[in-house]
Amino acid sequence: MNTTLKIQNLKCGGCANTILTRLENLDGITEVIVDNEKDTVSFAFIQELHLEEVKILLSKLGYPIVGDNNSFSKKAKSFVSCAVGRMNK
Repeated sequence: MNTTLKIQNLKCGGCANTILTRLENLDGITEVIVDNEKDTVSFAFIQELHLEEVKILLSKLGYPIVGDNNSFSKKAKSFVSCAVGRMNK
């Protein structure tokens, strides 16, 4: 199955790199594409469980799904994730 999620706090290529790297390491997740212009993450998954794992991981990284809680701590985490993504390019 394929899906596209609209996420919050996506700022740049560093953010995209972190998201791409972390999602590609999850079992059952393939074809990950991060679109900075549309604030979306698209991917293929095998089971609904994998979709939930992605949503949880994105939130932990600071990129919650649009409509989910976007607290100050999540915004701060996104800056850290962004910096890590820039260093690992």
